Amino acid sequence: MKKTILLTGATDGIGLETAKLLASKGHTLLLHGRSKSKLAQVTKSISQDYPETTIDIFLADLTNLSEVEALAVKVKNHYSNIDVLINNAGVLKIPNPVTDSGYDIRFIVNTIAPYILTKHLLPLFNSNGRIINLSSAAQAPVNLEALKGEQLLSDSDAYAQSKLAITMWTFQLSKSLDNKAPAFIAINPASFLGSKMVKEAYGSLGRDIGIGANVLVRAALSDEFSSATGKYFDNDLGNWSQPHPDALDEAKSKLLILEIERVANELGAQIP
Repeated sequence: MKKTILLTGATDGIGLETAKLLASKGHTLLLHGRSKSKLAQVTKSISQDYPETTIDIFLADLTNLSEVEALAVKVKNHYSNIDVLINNAGVLKIPNPVTDSGYDIRFIVNTIAPYILTKHLLPLFNSNGRIINLSSAAQAPVNLEALKGEQLLSDSDAYAQSKLAITMWTFQLSKSLDNKAPAFIAINPASFLGSKMVKEAYGSLGRDIGIGANVLVRAALSDEFSSATGKYFDNDLGNWSQPHPDALDEAKSKLLILEIERVANELGAQIP
């Protein structure tokens, strides 16, 4: 059965490789990127290789939460249902990690933007749908002061904390929504894959990026992930695993979500 799949960060790295694999299977792809030229290039390349695949593109800068909301509105205006959302877009090392309004871009892109996008798009999903959030083997306790833009973190600390944060809200939404909601799944696609992000951060070519793309395709399509809501798949182990303990702490997760929504509101975003 062909699925409609929205993939963020689809113009580079794991996202691009995942898009190619999904296209080879004939699914309808909603591809997000922040570069119009890259989106056009990717669309042209995939369409040439897989002419039967339907591709729709969505341009948005996830550092700007108004653009995240606009992305959700565009998707809802064109589609009455989505089967899978893969929140893949992420950042690790950037020259200036602070927005003009004083917030940490690593938290905005890796944690807050996917939360807003997911919440806005939930009405398009049914209980057979899947929300797949990219976590990481690097998970560290979240400093809420840093999330609120009141303390600057190193690249590695901000990345690890933002990846635990997305894992925490993944688990919490899986608990708090009713049985009509889609499955919420957190995945570490594997450590030190050869993405642009890893190359820029560590100066390393990294491991075969297909390792990460293959597990995301499995998560989107295979039966083994169909009833995996509120679980964490660690592709370094090749199996389900326990996340950082904070992801299992309901009180901490609820507090985190309150702060995510407070920051989003302060930046002008509406949370459904």
